[in-house]
Formats: sequence, structure tokens, C-alpha cells
Amino acid sequence: MSKSDQMTDLAERRMQTVRDHMRLECELDFDAVIATFEHPRYEINGLARVYDGEEEVRRYFEQSRTPFPDQGNELISIAHGGDTVHIEMYLTGTHLGPLRIGDKVVPPTGRTFRIRMAAAFEFAPGSDKIICERPYVDGSLIAKDLGLV
Repeated sequence: MSKSDQMTDLAERRMQTVRDHMRLECELDFDAVIATFEHPRYEINGLARVYDGEEEVRRYFEQSRTPFPDQGNELISIAHGGDTVHIEMYLTGTHLGPLRIGDKVVPPTGRTFRIRMAAAFEFAPGSDKIICERPYVDGSLIAKDLGLV
């Protein structure tokens, strides 16, 4: 296999890892999501909020799924470049649990949201295991879509 073919194969495997990762998040199979990482790490909106290591990432899953247990995603586009896979998607969910907005907790409304966002998935050189997911989303858009602001 030529070096070019190896790079194409690695890019395809990485994009499949991202597709699997996103699907497993929707299925709430967090053990399998953790297995897509070499080291579990989320940097929400860059470095604004970091969840580093399995225990913290599992805490992130709990925090994000408590208000939106059916949180889902609809992939719009996916691209590979360097050691990163970039995606655009619609994030969806139904407000079925308590939602913290600042210092206020909003009880479930049963309303749904659908917002557009992007994410970058960083991979270790030569690997198809994720070392960091960086989702970029304006959380105020979720509250706005839910009619809370």
C-alpha cells in the first residue's frame, strides 16, 4: 500500500470513528463512546469548559443528558484534514429534565430545539482514536429555540 493510500485509509477510518462516536452518543452507549478515545477529553467551545479524563467526560455526559435525554445529532458535513476531522451538524433535543441557565434552574418544558453547530475531533498522529473533541455551540441558541429567553 502506498503512503497516499495509507493516508486515505487513515482518513476514512477517522471519519468512521467520528460517525460511530456521534451515533453512540445518541444511543447513550457511553462505554462505547469512551472506547472511541485514546484519552477522553472534551473542550467545549475551545477551552472555555474542559472535561479531561474518563470521570470528567462521564460527568459531562450526565450534565448534558439530564435536561435533554434524547439529545441527538444530524450530520451535515464531514471533512478530514491533518490530524483533525471537522463536522457540521444539527444538535437536537427535547427539554425533559431540569436545565441550568446561569444560576437559575428551569423545570422541563417538553419543548424541542434544533440548532446548527460545528465540532473538531483531534486524533493522535497515525491513530484512529480521538484525543479531543471540541464542539462549538452557542448555548444561548438552545435556550432561545426552547423559548426560554
